[in-house]
Amino acid sequence: MIITLCATCALGQGSFADTLRAALQTAGATATVTTTDCMSGCTRASTVAFRSSGKTAYLFGDLTEADLPDLVTFARHYAASADGNLPDARILGALRHKAIARIPG
Repeated sequence: MIITLCATCALGQGSFADTLRAALQTAGATATVTTTDCMSGCTRASTVAFRSSGKTAYLFGDLTEADLPDLVTFARHYAASADGNLPDARILGALRHKAIARIPG
């Protein structure tokens, strides 16, 4: 799984990528955490994308450091899903209200 933070947004400019990477490792989730230039989610900054080969990709916005636990929860469920789709969005906490896009794999 690749998790990409927008480096133009506030969350991507600080050390949040390192914080997320460490939290995922602590939770036992395997992911590559990267940053990239503008992801064009400016109306709902800060943005993060989750993608994995053959799976639905997700883009979330309006993120803050307080979303870290929900991002880790999503990463665990996403990794465990065969196709990237989750049967119940309620397990995602506040992230279910911060989804910008779900892109078929």
